Amino acid sequence: MRFKLIIAFVDDITTDTVLDAAREAGATGATVINHARGEGLKKKKTFMGLGLDVQRDVILWLVEEHMSRHILETICEVGGFNTNPGQGIAIQIDVEDAVGVAHQVEKLTNDIKDQI
Repeated sequence: MRFKLIIAFVDDITTDTVLDAAREAGATGATVINHARGEGLKKKKTFMGLGLDVQRDVILWLVEEHMSRHILETICEVGGFNTNPGQGIAIQIDVEDAVGVAHQVEKLTNDIKDQI
């Protein structure tokens, strides 16, 4: 079984919404890294020398490759990445090998048996 790693950078207020949508789309779990900081095309303005940084979360999903595009598109739609500049981004990367996922392989095999 082959996997993809989906990485999303989202505002912390949308993390739970994106996580729920990804699970509905077929993701079996996620890792959330809190308190990340990002900078987009335009730098945020400051007020009296204080930064106006928006808190970001980084979310990681290890997903089966046949499901990855659907999950990625769902994350994009729910997160509003294409409609609201600065809302977040998501990428997917090929995973060469993974360990510790044997317990998920049986469930994933049943979920995608018609696709492979």
